[in-house]
Amino acid sequence: MDSLLLILGILLIIGAIVYFFVGGRRKDEVTERLDRYALGVEEKKKARGEPGPRVSPLGERLDRALAERGLARNLRTQLARANLKLTAGEFIAATIICMILFPAIVFFLRRDVPLSLLAAVLGFFAPRWYVAYLQGKRLKAFNDQLGDIISMMVNGIRAGYSVLQAMEAVAKEMDEPASEEFSRVVKEVQLGLSLEQALDNLLRRVPSDDLDMTVTAIKVQQEVGGNLAEVLDTISFTIRERVRIKGEIRALTAQARASGYVVSLLPIGVAVLVYAINPRFMGAMFTDQCGWMMLGVAGAGIISGFFITQKIANIEV
Repeated sequence: MDSLLLILGILLIIGAIVYFFVGGRRKDEVTERLDRYALGVEEKKKARGEPGPRVSPLGERLDRALAERGLARNLRTQLARANLKLTAGEFIAATIICMILFPAIVFFLRRDVPLSLLAAVLGFFAPRWYVAYLQGKRLKAFNDQLGDIISMMVNGIRAGYSVLQAMEAVAKEMDEPASEEFSRVVKEVQLGLSLEQALDNLLRRVPSDDLDMTVTAIKVQQEVGGNLAEVLDTISFTIRERVRIKGEIRALTAQARASGYVVSLLPIGVAVLVYAINPRFMGAMFTDQCGWMMLGVAGAGIISGFFITQKIANIEV
């Protein structure tokens, strides 16, 4: 009976995660606010008696509790950079669910309290690692497209397009994520934001140094004038060379970066394997004060060694 209840609880938690990350996806907050500002969508729906967008009750309560706080603003920024259509409250709720789900599965399989606590810690960090992975993947894809983006804008400006029309051409012709990001810039300008504000929002969602240089050039041209096509052409050449050099550096430092991961994860993997084979042998590490000190020193050494290795391999261009 206990096993059946545990399985049902795990299924309910999995269903909640699916709801948050799949069923709960909707337009981001900026798009919703712009829609309400331009068309009065919510007011028209209420007047017709139509239901509003589906909102998670738990996520809605957390959003109200976190409204206008620094943590919520930071989470919204991180989710926007990862292109996850979740609110800050929904993300925190998903984190809580993972912190319950992971140890529940481990305890059901192993009946081991220390491993369950370790799984709870993993459940806390797993959503953040997922968001960071999506951010890095999206940023890399955008940076790889940036040279072609600027070349397309240069050709459009030389053909007589305005800056906004050139961005609209980029939104239509390029693949994601460039098409989606520049489409949002065009929509924001059409709905009343200034070009500078829309570009600042773009830079907030895509924290790229190369994009920052491009946005700065466009802002300067808007204020003082000048040959924007020539400036962007020079920036495009610089960005292409930087991407090429970064690729060569990543190839040359791949072994050092891989060594950092292996050296850092190997002791953790060996400790987990030994604990799974002989829990009594490793149990003293979690019950004795000396064992806790050894774990703390080992953890500090692993973390510091990993970051030092990655810092050495990370060469700025």
